[in-house]
Amino acid sequence: MFSAIKSMSQPFVCNTKQYRDSRWWLGMLLVIFLAGISVALSKLQVMQNAQFSSLTVGIVLGIIVGNSVFSRIATHTDVGVDYAKSILLKAGVVLFGFRITFTQVAGVGWQGLLTDIVILVGTFLLAIQLGKRVFKFDEQTTILIGAGSSICGAAAVMATEPVIKAQAHKVSVAVATVVVFGTLSMFAYPAMFEYMGLSEHAYGIFVGSTIHEVAQVVAAGTAVSANAADTAVIEKMLRVMMLAPFLVGLSFWQSKKHAKVDNNASLSEHKTDITIPWFAVLFIVASGFHSLSIVPQAATSATVWFDNILLTVAMVALGLRTHVSAIRQAGIKPLLLACCLFLFLSLGGYVINLTIMRLF
Repeated sequence: MFSAIKSMSQPFVCNTKQYRDSRWWLGMLLVIFLAGISVALSKLQVMQNAQFSSLTVGIVLGIIVGNSVFSRIATHTDVGVDYAKSILLKAGVVLFGFRITFTQVAGVGWQGLLTDIVILVGTFLLAIQLGKRVFKFDEQTTILIGAGSSICGAAAVMATEPVIKAQAHKVSVAVATVVVFGTLSMFAYPAMFEYMGLSEHAYGIFVGSTIHEVAQVVAAGTAVSANAADTAVIEKMLRVMMLAPFLVGLSFWQSKKHAKVDNNASLSEHKTDITIPWFAVLFIVASGFHSLSIVPQAATSATVWFDNILLTVAMVALGLRTHVSAIRQAGIKPLLLACCLFLFLSLGGYVINLTIMRLF
């Protein structure tokens, strides 16, 4: 337990030598500059119509720069870029908790909670089985695609990356699958609404429990009605809140699995391998603090805005560290896995929603 708490506090220890390094400052200036461009581009009408957030634009821009001019300046900026890709990413996940309140969670009731749990667990377990047995993926790629599909898209992929210490190109591949199939569902769901036999409230629960990104949920819900959109967002926020326990559980699973590799290790050594992702715990703390309604709305809005900037900066840094050749090498199989998960979310999710709705 002590080692777990210690691991939570380590990220807050300041490395002053690092901050005096010109590579840190130049790297931070680079990612902030590119993040600013990403935010500006995301506000263009064509980007808003396509529901491409600054996070999506950021990783694409990062990949473009990373595979062109970045190689010439990488040695002068690497410290800052890697800092943004790790520490700022975790800080962004923590602040993501200010988008959620426990009151919102209670608004969808036990029906919505149970629906989210069943779909999240079912989607992730399906991803693990298909990834390992059918597509023969490495564990990191499988977990990243499974996390992105089952919880909250790119944010879940990014939050999972430091827990499993995934390579940058695998994270980019997983994010790409989220963009492709999340966008597809954003348009397909409203088109199918009149054939689903669902009320606006039930449709909102269905949308929030199965579509990947928050922005995509908003678009799919709004296309039907404001009531459907409100329900969908609350259900989605409940699903987002499950990110923290998911990361903690994933960390314990990874630690237990790695501990089994050394059959000669003692029980005490096994315990010291277990680490709790500090940013996941603080994510819940941030959500609880926001639920108290003691922070002025203006301050909360500013925090959410700043969080979006942090996550965009992290996505840019991730893109800079991504090589197109590595993505190309991954081939079409990641998309096929994501497609299977998309079919489970849309078709299986529809059945799960109907079943739970009738039971309760």
